[in-house]
Amino acid sequence: MNAPKRVAMVGLGGQAISDHLPGLAQCHLAELAGVCDVDADRVAAAADAHQVPGFTTVDRLLTEVRPDFVVAAVPHHAGRQVVAACAEAGVHVLKEKPCATDPHEAAELAALCDKAGIELMVTVQRRFHPVYAAALQLLERIGAPYLVEGRYTFHCPDPGAGWRGRAKLAGGGCLADMGYHLIDLLIWYLGLPDRVLADTSTAAAPGAEYDAEDTALVHLTYDRGLYGSLLVSRSAGPKTERLAITGPHGTLVVERGTVRLLDPGGQVIESLLREPAWPCPPAVQIDRFCRVLDGTAPNPSGTAAHLPHTAFLAAAYASATTHRPADPKEFLA
Repeated sequence: MNAPKRVAMVGLGGQAISDHLPGLAQCHLAELAGVCDVDADRVAAAADAHQVPGFTTVDRLLTEVRPDFVVAAVPHHAGRQVVAACAEAGVHVLKEKPCATDPHEAAELAALCDKAGIELMVTVQRRFHPVYAAALQLLERIGAPYLVEGRYTFHCPDPGAGWRGRAKLAGGGCLADMGYHLIDLLIWYLGLPDRVLADTSTAAAPGAEYDAEDTALVHLTYDRGLYGSLLVSRSAGPKTERLAITGPHGTLVVERGTVRLLDPGGQVIESLLREPAWPCPPAVQIDRFCRVLDGTAPNPSGTAAHLPHTAFLAAAYASATTHRPADPKEFLA
């Protein structure tokens, strides 16, 4: 059996604390070797809790720890800098979504990783959840889809707080952030739409100064006769995550932890429920990356695979500005 991969955690915000560090503790193929954040207090707390060295700069971390790979959970605008430093050091990267803040950055990261010979895998946990994989199999039962409806909403007390409220830093608002998971499922199941038309809003917190949308509605068109919409909001409760795909033989409904196959009249034909097993999805994802690095498994979400995601977002934001449908394929860098 190969020795566990040595992993460094870069970025010690909520995603690292709630997902990646607990996930690493459950991994079979990886172990934590160091932590890094620009906040010295966070570093000290995490280093003490996990008994690993801590750093406030990525360069020192990479030089002194020499990890096999880095889990990067940093603000969106800081992702490129972390990936570039890792590429220069020959260190692989498991990166929090989104892949990049725009299509040009995504293409640049893909080229950077190819040149350095490193793997980069984007964290899209639903691809490692058996319910979502089962949905892909059940999709064949409904016939050729003609309608898709997606919704991902929850209530955030301050939807414009911090860097997430600045479109230039975040690459967008709720659509580029939490909506990325919904977009990933859409592209995974149905492919890239031929046209999108989006409307975005920053009206949830009157008087607050932010320009990254708290709510987005995206209309979708596929030339093969499939139409639909996605509603994403980080200001509207209750928390809901749902994707419904309808064809002539029924509807497939995917919700967090559940997939249901309905007949044309809406009656349940088949269902699959998975009881929560946190932090299993992050652990499975990290172990999968270890197998990617060992050459025993393919990379399901590398940079090239996420170029369509950034193109979708670019088209949506362009259409929200022009009020005209946009073709995501025109934004593929």
